[in-house]
Amino acid sequence: MLGGLVGASAAVATARRRRDLTRRRRARLEHPPGLAAFEDAPCYRELVAEDERAAEG
Repeated sequence: MLGGLVGASAAVATARRRRDLTRRRRARLEHPPGLAAFEDAPCYRELVAEDERAAEG
């Protein structure tokens, strides 16, 4: 009986860890890390567009 209780608690702990891992992965995909987050910013895109226009003309 004690073994069943320990096994059940281990299964619950594993399920919690997997849910937490899944949440962290989703958060990482929603918010790109580092420079990728900066490059997606509208202000950065405007600067790149201005630089391209200046280089053309």
